[in-house]
Amino acid sequence: MASVLVRREREIPEWKKQVVRELAELMRKYKVIGIADLTGMPTAQLQQIRKKFRKHVVFKVAKKRLILKALEEAGIDKSKFEPYLQGSIMLLFTNMNPFKIARMIESEKVPLAAKPGQVSDREIVIPEGDTGLQPGPILSTFGKLRIPYEIRRGTIYVKKDTVVAKPGDVISEELAGLLQTLGITPFEISLKILAMYDDGVMIPRDQLLFDIEEVKNDFINAAKEAIGLAVEIVYPAVPEAVETALAKAFLEAKAVAGETGILLPGLEEDIIARAVQEELAIIAALGDKAKELGLEAVTAPAPAKEEEKKEEEEKKEEEEKEEEEGEVDLSEGLGGLFGM
Repeated sequence: MASVLVRREREIPEWKKQVVRELAELMRKYKVIGIADLTGMPTAQLQQIRKKFRKHVVFKVAKKRLILKALEEAGIDKSKFEPYLQGSIMLLFTNMNPFKIARMIESEKVPLAAKPGQVSDREIVIPEGDTGLQPGPILSTFGKLRIPYEIRRGTIYVKKDTVVAKPGDVISEELAGLLQTLGITPFEISLKILAMYDDGVMIPRDQLLFDIEEVKNDFINAAKEAIGLAVEIVYPAVPEAVETALAKAFLEAKAVAGETGILLPGLEEDIIARAVQEELAIIAALGDKAKELGLEAVTAPAPAKEEEKKEEEEKKEEEEKEEEEGEVDLSEGLGGLFGM
């Protein structure tokens, strides 16, 4: 009689079941679920970040399979999460605006020590001053790194600020050790947010962390262009556009009247003055021939001072009005939209 092999399913440890239950409960409790990349994040720095945001965010680290199981139990579409559950990741649970909390977390920089073999992305400087270190074998490191020093009152004193690494340089073991001994942490790190799941919508990193000033300027420019178009077509739904269009039409009509010599009320003196100026230009061009023709220069009547002043004031008011229409304050609106 042939024997039959029966495959026994391994019993799931209780601690894994507990993790799934806790994650599923958090997924039901909070409307926003964030996914962060823990690659290269030291435990000490991670603890600082968790402590900083513990009032607003619940942080949980778990394996991919347990997270997927918890999503199933919470009734959430796990297909939206799977592309981001790669490598070492951590979940964030919050009810805050996803755009605001993502920016807050990423802007929180924590100091990071230099490691041997690390490529520096910045200039590293050993500052001038007393190091508090006593002379000994460490002096060879100062010499190797070409750091000028002297002994003052029994301790090593750096004589001037010294650049020990530039962008692109590889951190040597000696430099990493000296920086650590001096308590210098030249680098910084922040928690990298991969995506935020908000009420059924997965928002990827590139949409979470955008340039708020660039978006603000885009809105302002769009508003200016819209007002300009409204002025061109005299759109009645925009009172400011109608007023500007009427003022613009008046100035254009005034210019046409001046060019054609049409005597409109209030323009008589301007038209006469313009005609006289043209006559003077002709006489000047004729030179001595003008006298032979019996042409004499006449003095143009000066526009009344009050009229000149009035025109200047009208022109100034028009310019100020156009500037005010172009300026649109959208900072408050954008802040409300993206939680800034």
